[in-house]
Amino acid sequence: MLSRLALRSDVVFTELFRVAPLCANVVRTTQTKPAVTSTNESIIVPGFPKPNGLPQPNPFDGPERDLVNFPRMVRLEEPAKTRYLFVPEEWFEVFYKKTGVTGPYVLAAGITTYVLSKEIWVVEHEFPYVLATIGLFYVGWKKFGASLAGFLDKEIDEYEASCNASRKGEIDGLTESIENQKKEVWRTEAQKHVIQAKRENVAIQLEAIYRERALQAYNQVKRRLDYQLDLANLTRTVQQRHMVNWIIENVLKSLTNEQEKQSFKKCMVDLQALAAKA
Repeated sequence: MLSRLALRSDVVFTELFRVAPLCANVVRTTQTKPAVTSTNESIIVPGFPKPNGLPQPNPFDGPERDLVNFPRMVRLEEPAKTRYLFVPEEWFEVFYKKTGVTGPYVLAAGITTYVLSKEIWVVEHEFPYVLATIGLFYVGWKKFGASLAGFLDKEIDEYEASCNASRKGEIDGLTESIENQKKEVWRTEAQKHVIQAKRENVAIQLEAIYRERALQAYNQVKRRLDYQLDLANLTRTVQQRHMVNWIIENVLKSLTNEQEKQSFKKCMVDLQALAAKA
């Protein structure tokens, strides 16, 4: 029986490997329309040019990727629910829809009865070890399962924390670099005000130099005008003095001794009259 099953298993595996490439080479016909979802645009690189104005495709998916009928496989963070330590819960749910609650148990009992009755599974003197091993696994799961799971979860959390720490370090470094670049941009924007202030300072310096030179020109012109005025006043004074001296000299020359005596007497009379009034 086992030999026939082994021979048939070889044929079955050969058929499976022969059919698998055909399944992998299935091509969608023109009647099948890809389901377009927003998931294709979930990963967009900012600043990447969009060809011809079309939406930027996800670099991990083609533009015709059907994510509705063929969703992306995601690794579960927690293991799936099981019964009896190793039987997946999904197997029971498949039977519930067709056979009810007792379906999987009847199937397991039938397969066990079949392999025992056909002596596929031969019950010999080592069979009790199977029951002992199952009991040992059950007791170990009940006694050490929770602690072992906690220990493994702790190891996973530490490994994940180390991975996230390096990732966070890179993100923090890049964030700090971005902030430094923003600060540098802000500083370069301040250069406009610095340049404007320098221009105003240069304009003030030019204005000061202009006013200084204008004052120098004013002082030079005023000094020359004052010189001309002093020269004119001096010339007029000299002329007046010369004229007065000339008139006095000519008047004195024109007076005689008799006229001087009469003038002297008149002055004396005037002085006496003034003295009498006082």
